[in-house]
Amino acid sequence: MRIGIMGLGRIGAFHAETLSTLDAVDSLVVTDPVAAAATTAAERFGARAVASPEALLAAGVDGVVIAAATDAHPELILAAVRAGVPVFCEKPVARTIEESLDVLRAVKDSGVEVHIGYNRRFDPGYVAARKAVVSGELGPLTTVRSTTLDPEPPPAAYVAVSGGIFRDCAVHDFDTVRWVTGREVTEVYATGANRGADYIAAAGDVDTAAALLTLDDGTLAVVSNTRHNPRGYDARLELHGMTDSIAAGLEDNLPLRSVEPGATFPGGTPHHFFMDRFATAYRAELTAFTEVAAGLRPSPCTVADAVEAGWIAEACTLSLHEHRPVSMEEVRKA
Repeated sequence: MRIGIMGLGRIGAFHAETLSTLDAVDSLVVTDPVAAAATTAAERFGARAVASPEALLAAGVDGVVIAAATDAHPELILAAVRAGVPVFCEKPVARTIEESLDVLRAVKDSGVEVHIGYNRRFDPGYVAARKAVVSGELGPLTTVRSTTLDPEPPPAAYVAVSGGIFRDCAVHDFDTVRWVTGREVTEVYATGANRGADYIAAAGDVDTAAALLTLDDGTLAVVSNTRHNPRGYDARLELHGMTDSIAAGLEDNLPLRSVEPGATFPGGTPHHFFMDRFATAYRAELTAFTEVAAGLRPSPCTVADAVEAGWIAEACTLSLHEHRPVSMEEVRKA
């Protein structure tokens, strides 16, 4: 099949490299507002470079991968859907929840599959964790702990337009909690602090955050995030049940140092970047999208799924600023 890629920055180029190695993909068509980026990708991956998204959609692509700037996501998703082309789009759907809802309404009855990129749904450890919940082997869950710790803050220009740590970073944890448990969040309480990087506070954001989520069956989920974890990129999940407890991410490259006498775990090179931590997940995610584009499976992460994670981020952001618990019903009505 022929896959189009819109946006060839860091993650777009990474996706182009991955797609170029998949057996299901015969050719790539690429475009970027910076013509040199498209030309470079075309030369590197044997792709065809075109001047615009419109030209890409007219090139007979079987699916399109959107890795452009967030502001462009709604327009590009809808253009592909109008053309009847299945879409993979990196999160978020849009910069705001209102725009995301507009996209959701527009694609709902289109008959075109839209796959939003929440890659943890394809990480082997997270997949195994979900299977353990679905099988019932853990018994009723009591506590879920989801962690995302970045090694260093993003640039000031990015922070200024990111929407805040809950919308930009913790939203991965929120999607994970929903997907792995199969439950919905009913209430949140969130807090945060600034431990460095003055430009984050200047943007009205925090660089370290925690959120307590109450799920609809009484399970408690604890989400922990920071922009300052110089030991490396740490993404983990713990599930504690009445029968058993398991974890995803407890492997040799975990960026954590044990101080227990004689401990040798973890002993590998710590993950330093999200793309090395989730390299396997990204490949599985794009493989899944080729199956979506071929009509072999429905979207494994829909716009509706992404909007639900976005609502949790909205509730946590409100809770952070007002220092109080916030129900999901409250933010949906706002």
